[in-house]
Amino acid sequence: MSGKRIGLAIDSLAGGGAEKIVLTLAAELKRLGHEPHLLVLSPHYDYAVPADIPLHVCFDERDRHIIAWWRLGRSAARVKQWIVGLEQTHGKFDLILSNLDKSNLLLTRASVSPLYIVVHNSIEEELKRERKLGPIAYLTMLRAKRALNGQALITVSKGIAGEINQSGRIVPGSIRTIYNPFDVEAIRAKAAEANPDIPKGEFLIHVGRVARQKRHDILFKALAKMHKPLPLVLLCNNPKKAMKLAKKHGVADRIICPGFQANPFPWIKAARLLVLSSDYEGLPTVLIESLICGTPVVSTLCPHGPDEIMTKELAEYLVPRRDSEALSRKLDKALVHYPSLADSEILTQVAIDKIIADYLSLCQSP
Repeated sequence: MSGKRIGLAIDSLAGGGAEKIVLTLAAELKRLGHEPHLLVLSPHYDYAVPADIPLHVCFDERDRHIIAWWRLGRSAARVKQWIVGLEQTHGKFDLILSNLDKSNLLLTRASVSPLYIVVHNSIEEELKRERKLGPIAYLTMLRAKRALNGQALITVSKGIAGEINQSGRIVPGSIRTIYNPFDVEAIRAKAAEANPDIPKGEFLIHVGRVARQKRHDILFKALAKMHKPLPLVLLCNNPKKAMKLAKKHGVADRIICPGFQANPFPWIKAARLLVLSSDYEGLPTVLIESLICGTPVVSTLCPHGPDEIMTKELAEYLVPRRDSEALSRKLDKALVHYPSLADSEILTQVAIDKIIADYLSLCQSP
């Protein structure tokens, strides 16, 4: 296949799973001789951007409320002009992949093509969360989700696809599942890097933003109930907020919070267990990364993804969400006995060469 020009659109490159996946896709596409372009709405970066991958930013730091109702039309027109200008300079994109709500809303409003929307999370669970925050937050997200109607959707798990088809809230033009890509050998190589900040003794680890979705409250309650009082390393973007919540639940003395880590893999590899306490996900990247690093995982059985990752014997270490008692018991059990990770089925299904081939198959024929 001749080299393809592919735009990877996303709200920003702040630390998060979708952002990491976009950068992984871009790096592998570049390695294979294609021409990826990072199309970033706002200039917020936690991840390092490879120097050999073009980065284009639409709005600047002064631009706020870019999808507010009074500004949406102007923002969409600006995005349209931005994409047209890029194509005049670099040539037409063979494929544009949009990630996250702001990008999805603005690129669909701008009638950008050929466009595929990558759905990274449970739509219904996100809307439930926003409803609790009030009508403005809910209606803002609902408008972004409705923009997916009639669009070509890629879901990162079968669970998300099933939810969309079952709920009927969105009627896509097409829908298919493509798992997130993982460069297994690269992750293992990064996991082998030395980091003097990693604790010497045994510890548990949680990787994720400090957000209601991640349920740090359930995590800390479970930690307090464990029979074996291991410390917990939190790799997160807001250590101050995390420590305040840990103090509230009486476990602050067991928390190690080094903050966001560009390379979390040595930390994950050194941990006894990785724990996921989320209310919902899409395809939780960190569970797969932990299996690649050889670290056992205990996770809530949340929508969606954990049950597609933790199959066969590993399924025993899925627990009901929002149940700190069950999570605590399973963590204690996993410290005593855990099945072999050698035959994790998911690792062959998310191999980066397979996923890249799936995405390239979306490109229109010349």
